[in-house]
Amino acid sequence: MLFESGYFALFLASFLAATVVPFSSEALLSGMLATNYNLYWCLGLATLGNWLGGMSSYGLGWLGKTKWIEKYLKIKHQQIEKTRKMVSGKELWIALFCWLPGVGDVIAVILGLLKVNVWLVSIGMFIGKLIRYVVWALITLKLITWVS
Repeated sequence: MLFESGYFALFLASFLAATVVPFSSEALLSGMLATNYNLYWCLGLATLGNWLGGMSSYGLGWLGKTKWIEKYLKIKHQQIEKTRKMVSGKELWIALFCWLPGVGDVIAVILGLLKVNVWLVSIGMFIGKLIRYVVWALITLKLITWVS
């Protein structure tokens, strides 16, 4: 069941949607739910794919160097350290917002650049992305029953 093309496509679309590649996985999720794909498999695979995509953005940020930020973005070392201290202790809460369209990818990369706690980012990002897909699925299912 996992490797059925629809489920794999949802996983891949969700992964891509959480990277810098502009892609929307919500439409595919809605279409699959409208055609009676299993809700729990859809939620699980969409969340897992989107979370892994977000963590890959975090990883790309982690590979970045502070010197690059200073040189190319013209941000002083003191500002980077001030931001790192401001974020410290709030990693989980900030990572919850990695689900946001457009800015979520940027948040993930910045958290990686700041080298904040990977476990807290991972947990926060997973929870945020799960909530996003659960809410989307509930809205989709409600619309399906309303239209039927």
